[in-house]
Amino acid sequence: MATQNTPSILFTNTQPQQGFRLLEIPPELEELLTSKDAPALELKSPSAALAHAVADASGQDYVNLCTPTQTYRVRQVMSSNSLHILRPSLGQISKADIKVVEEEAGESGALNLPDEAVTAIAKCGSTLELHIPPGGFSALPFLEKSLGLYDPRGGDDDGDIAMDEAGGEMGLVGIRTLRDQVCLDIPVSAVQCEMGWVEICAFVDERRKICWRPSARMRLNVWKRIMEGALLQGIDLQKQFLVGDLWKSVLDDDDTSEPFPRGLLEAVVRRLCVPDERPALADEVKWASFDKAEVTKWVGETYLAATAPTMSSAVGRSEFLRAWKDCLPESWREEAALSKLPEGAYKSPDPTAIFYVEPSQRQQVSKTSTTASSTASKAKITRNWHELLKTQKRR
Repeated sequence: MATQNTPSILFTNTQPQQGFRLLEIPPELEELLTSKDAPALELKSPSAALAHAVADASGQDYVNLCTPTQTYRVRQVMSSNSLHILRPSLGQISKADIKVVEEEAGESGALNLPDEAVTAIAKCGSTLELHIPPGGFSALPFLEKSLGLYDPRGGDDDGDIAMDEAGGEMGLVGIRTLRDQVCLDIPVSAVQCEMGWVEICAFVDERRKICWRPSARMRLNVWKRIMEGALLQGIDLQKQFLVGDLWKSVLDDDDTSEPFPRGLLEAVVRRLCVPDERPALADEVKWASFDKAEVTKWVGETYLAATAPTMSSAVGRSEFLRAWKDCLPESWREEAALSKLPEGAYKSPDPTAIFYVEPSQRQQVSKTSTTASSTASKAKITRNWHELLKTQKRR
């Protein structure tokens, strides 16, 4: 039990208060920041035009904190329990820092305070926390709006590229510079941006010095040329092969034009590589071998996106499966099955037809299904003591 002889700690308050923002970080980020080779962090937000084009669900300006591999949404959390930032008051405190009873001040204008005194230099009614939504972060919607669509028949390009008109090679440094310029405004980590880049087979057109994303029709066309060339040249796609040999196999011996940029072929090859053997995005694609399961799924999804992108263009299931098998090597045909497609990749307007569902639409469905559970859990993680008490009373 405390007595009158128990020494007290004097609590004082500065005027004016200093401006502090408290940031609560998860354990994995703390471990990263305190490591020997701590990386630089980035605060990234999309440009106004890009944010409007993507139509983010929040509909508000935001900023993300990005490590080299992870992304966190920075959000403000209000609390009824204010936090005070304290500073030890060693010895004396000037009257300029604290309002005191003048009678207690000496001629020097300072108070003689014990070492146990503390001063509140800031008051924080809210904190900043780092949040990762259930579905995580993806660069795909931003890349789709930032990159031009490469589809010669669609009027976005002029078709075959004449070899004698092709510009000089940019080299890996030039290609990376253009790619980094695209990723600059995309509010995700560098690794997540590279994953999205590989996923949509984005590439740099060295002749025009432009970054593209190929249409589904164009990706399918590249795959068919790969199939034909590999068959003619005896290239086993499941075994390691030289990408340069594959490129030569898709060129027509009696033609002076390229059917598409070599960068596009390399982008498709990189996408279909065995994951553990996939070269880094910054490296040249010299050798490759394809993953049969990944190729089967990708070809089926790409074919459906190219031929039945909307409900009005839905195709019959049997017709789709037959065409899917025809796009695979002979020994892979039996791998084609609707169960091999990604979850939510298709819908059926009737029992016999099927059409493609864009990844962004699949994400919206997933987010809607998790809204109820997220709302129910908010009360459990609230920081306001009166809401916690209210929740307990209801129980």
